[in-house]
Amino acid sequence: MDIVDLHVHSTASDGSLTPRELVAEAKAQGLRALALTDHDTIDGLAEAIAAGIEFDLEVIPGIEISARHEPGSMHILGYFLDYRSQLLASRLQVLQQARAERNPQIVAKLQKLGMNITLAEVARASGGGQVGRPHIAQVLVQKGYVASFQEAFERYIGNHGPAYVSKFRFPPQEAIALIRAAGGVAGLAHPFTLEYTSVGHLRHILEQLQSWGLAALEVYYPEHTPERTELYRQLAKELGLLMTGGSDYHGDIKPEIRLGQLGSGQTIGYEFVARLKAQAGEGTKA
Repeated sequence: MDIVDLHVHSTASDGSLTPRELVAEAKAQGLRALALTDHDTIDGLAEAIAAGIEFDLEVIPGIEISARHEPGSMHILGYFLDYRSQLLASRLQVLQQARAERNPQIVAKLQKLGMNITLAEVARASGGGQVGRPHIAQVLVQKGYVASFQEAFERYIGNHGPAYVSKFRFPPQEAIALIRAAGGVAGLAHPFTLEYTSVGHLRHILEQLQSWGLAALEVYYPEHTPERTELYRQLAKELGLLMTGGSDYHGDIKPEIRLGQLGSGQTIGYEFVARLKAQAGEGTKA
């Protein structure tokens, strides 16, 4: 087996498996490598890399940074980071503080909507990791206010919901620069969430990001239709961007998603890792 997964989450952000459990599960599923890309944090990377040695599975130190974008959302993936970087850790604290300030505001809005939910319950749902909207959704499901995570976001806490609260995000150029300063390769996650209005609009966004140092595009992803996948593959080829793919695995939080499975039985092989690794090496030389 030569399967890799370049977009997964642990309890350090909003996944249900600890970094070690995640690596063990990846090994059990026959993966050769995975990138741990928790939201706005590198806290799980040391444990994941140690587990990679334990289970003989390559762990790529990564991250997923939320960047400023309207009207949709933009997430910048980082690969082969120096996760010991003090600059990276200190700048990420800004984003983590923004999350900490946002959560009680969302809970307060839900309470005003008549839902008996507390911040303490949300913190327990996080399992001790970074608290975010998926944990709020988890409590809403547990208490029977919604039937699924998707319903929680669509009806209440998504970007257009009555309990939504915006949070501070880095501008995209800063997110990319931060990844590059830590020796990493920057890629754009699930481009459809940008809510672009045309192919030309998407191309313009990609070209702007590329001018700031973006080097990769997530082409393979469970929510990409075959048409989207082909469009992103063509754009990556035309613009000279590396292609990546990931499941966006969160464990029990998204039970329909399996490690290494990118939709319609699709998987990607180790050559995707090799290209990213070569790019990271070129960046180090520069």
